[in-house]
Amino acid sequence: MAKTPHTPAVPIEPFTGPALWYGPDLADRDDWVLSLSAETRQELRTALRTARARAAGLLRMTVADFPLPTLAAELERAARTLSEGRGFLLVRGVPADLLGEAEASTVLRGIGQYLGRPVPQTADGRTLCHIRDAGPAHDDPAPPACLTRAAVPFHTSESDLLGLLCLRPARSGGRTLLASAAAVHNAVLGIRPDLAARLYRGHCFDRQGEQATGEGAHLVSPLVARHGERPSMRYDRARLGGEARPVGGGGPDGARAADKELYDLIDATAASPAVRLALDLRPGDLLLLDNHVVLHARSAYEDSEAPEHGRHLLRLWLARHGDAGPTDHAAGAHLRPTTRAGVTPRDVIRPRSLRTARPGCGCPPPRTHRDESRTPRS
Repeated sequence: MAKTPHTPAVPIEPFTGPALWYGPDLADRDDWVLSLSAETRQELRTALRTARARAAGLLRMTVADFPLPTLAAELERAARTLSEGRGFLLVRGVPADLLGEAEASTVLRGIGQYLGRPVPQTADGRTLCHIRDAGPAHDDPAPPACLTRAAVPFHTSESDLLGLLCLRPARSGGRTLLASAAAVHNAVLGIRPDLAARLYRGHCFDRQGEQATGEGAHLVSPLVARHGERPSMRYDRARLGGEARPVGGGGPDGARAADKELYDLIDATAASPAVRLALDLRPGDLLLLDNHVVLHARSAYEDSEAPEHGRHLLRLWLARHGDAGPTDHAAGAHLRPTTRAGVTPRDVIRPRSLRTARPGCGCPPPRTHRDESRTPRS
């Protein structure tokens, strides 16, 4: 395989620095929690009123439409924590009166504007998605695990940043689990150094039918790229292994076997109590994380049979402001990960009668893929 600017030198070195952390060390600390003050909670209410008075649709909302004179500075520090620190932060205390679906959608998009650019999560362009149990599949394709009560394994999303706002927790279970990509990398290096080089080689990710016209059905990417002392990790076991490429050593069968060993080790390491951090999100908790340096998962849960009382989170994907794109070769660009801009939307507007609920986001398609001014319903 030809070397790229991110191909590690031999021997591969462990990561150090703030992106390297272990869950047990953080479990009894609160320096990763930003608790909103009475003043900043009131700012959110005022910003919501401003956005509504200006009739700012979700797609067209700007920072000016959602002014946060005090909280903006704290969000700027949060952005540095995501890009330079541990890679995650829990914002606690979004007021209960802002957790209705319409209010929460505007609040999450409004806060997101201060951190990055919202990007699509589905091929029909949805940038704000409801994460809740979708119920029986019937004749439709089975929904993804995140829209069931099943456990969701550790993975990264196809965006730079992820925001999860909790409207209602599950009756029991449904814990959010985080793991440092640097810790997972270092564990692979320490336990199976013979597999560590495979982290930096190309792996085949299934786009699962969400590619735009002209895009291939698969994305070939390393699992880990190095940017100084920070990793950029891309991992989703559900999308890996369908067409494993022979990436050296032992021929195609040997490569597939070695890749499976690597994926098994990543899964086991991230889920290990020595590595993971488990969170019980409360109503009004907003989890922010950097998908390049933090993997996330969810435990299985039990819930109320009444949908209006069930577990419900809102999910937002963001690309960072000003990050280098894949064609940016400016000096120092190799120190920043390539921007992850979500799923490429298909440039199709379907007649209303032909639209069907899309399982990937837990809500029906928008009126067009360019208009999210109305809060989606499920």
